[in-house]
Amino acid sequence: MKGSQSGRLRGRVWPNVTALVLFAGFVFPVYWMFSTALKPDAQIISEEPVWFPSSPTLEHFATAVQAEHFWTLVRNSVTVTLLAVGLALLIALFSAFALARMRFRGRKGVILTFMIAQMAPWEVMVIAIYMTVRDADMLNSLVPLTLFYTVMVLPLTILTLRGYVAAVPKELEESAMVDGCGRTQAFRKVIFPLLAPGLMATSLFGFITAWNEFPMVLILNKDAEAQTLPLWLSRFQTAFGDDWGATMAAASLFALPILLLFLYLQRKAVGGLTAGAVKG
Repeated sequence: MKGSQSGRLRGRVWPNVTALVLFAGFVFPVYWMFSTALKPDAQIISEEPVWFPSSPTLEHFATAVQAEHFWTLVRNSVTVTLLAVGLALLIALFSAFALARMRFRGRKGVILTFMIAQMAPWEVMVIAIYMTVRDADMLNSLVPLTLFYTVMVLPLTILTLRGYVAAVPKELEESAMVDGCGRTQAFRKVIFPLLAPGLMATSLFGFITAWNEFPMVLILNKDAEAQTLPLWLSRFQTAFGDDWGATMAAASLFALPILLLFLYLQRKAVGGLTAGAVKG
């Protein structure tokens, strides 16, 4: 009896220890980035590492936000990312419903095409995309970026939402249609509220993909005012030399929207799952 209890205790301990080690390994670089951004220069270049900033300062953040074109690039990144995620979710929502609920010739081929498109490296098509945009006289425009970012996140968004739609019992939709709802009304009133976790997960994936995208904007948008934050961050250290505090502040500002969005959507996704279970 005692042996079985000690075995169960060891079985509970080692997964927790492993999780804590992994958590520390992933979180420490983020902590070091933010803490370095708050340290005075003397603590950043000191021979002994300063684990906690004793006198935090916002001077490095002020340097970052006062950089040339910063707020213009923030507006560009937010605009392109939100439009791309919104378009991808709108298209994927109806496409996922069609793939999950309707039976038509070539359905499996369409699903396979989306899988192949998701696995294909977009970098190999940069030259072809550049020539297409150049011939359309749309270089240094946010419109091609928005369209291509939408296409980039669309395959996985469709495949993910298809799984969520397929998980909703058909009986719920059929019951709503028996009560007088059309297919569109049944989708809007029955299926759509149950897709909240899937919408949260796919929107987070799309936001991270579009927000971090680098090669496409590097090729298509040479004008400094038509670029996005990833290019600004890559050139920030060159512009400010060895100002590591300002560099870390710039990286912190770039990562902050993703961290906040992740924390917000994670809570909302869990809330959606719980609400769906209670209403079921």
